[in-house]
Amino acid sequence: MPLALHLAALASLLVAAVCAGLIAYDVARRPQHMWIMNVAWPVCALFGGVLVLLAYVRVGRAPEPSRSGQGHEGSHDHGVSSMAVSVGKGALHCGSGCTLGDIIAEWIAVLIPAVAVAFGWHWLFAEKIFAVWVLDFLLAFGFGVAFQYFAIKPMRDITVREGILQALKADTASLIAWQLGMYGAMALAHFWLFPEMIGTELKVASVEFWFTMQIAMICGFVTAYPVNWWLIRAGVKEEM
Repeated sequence: MPLALHLAALASLLVAAVCAGLIAYDVARRPQHMWIMNVAWPVCALFGGVLVLLAYVRVGRAPEPSRSGQGHEGSHDHGVSSMAVSVGKGALHCGSGCTLGDIIAEWIAVLIPAVAVAFGWHWLFAEKIFAVWVLDFLLAFGFGVAFQYFAIKPMRDITVREGILQALKADTASLIAWQLGMYGAMALAHFWLFPEMIGTELKVASVEFWFTMQIAMICGFVTAYPVNWWLIRAGVKEEM
């Protein structure tokens, strides 16, 4: 790997880790109104870094509890958040589930290669990456539906079964759009950029892979954003 790329990748991952840590510390002091966002914000900072940190400070940070325990100080009026902000939060909410699923799937496939075989490597796909993407999608979908459930259930007077069905309805299109953007970027890097332009293989156990994954996740945000706009406009997803 070129030294400049290696250092850039390392710096990007370190900065993202610091941003995630800062947000995690802050949400512990100032919990989100919707508790699942206490998880979503720091997880998304793992790929969005400074951009997600700035978004959190600008439009995501919860009001600070007053010393008396009554009310809040320094409150932001999130009730009048613009549609663009609500859509962005909704996309990040979806992206946090995708991020966790992708991280877990990639490392499982590295540590236990038989898992990739079970999902199609050698007998269905010649390339291991496609088998891992199947696992990626299943885990991301599972996390995404769970995260969506915990966003919908507290806001609606519905049963657990209805909550799960609503979560499936709300998250499916958004998650598919996110994963398509992410897969597209990773495919470009895996099959062309690294082997053809740089002359090396993109391996999971490298900072370059996860730097590329950060960029791919941002691509996922871009492709999921218009889908989340439509879902919120249609009343399928809640405004956040």
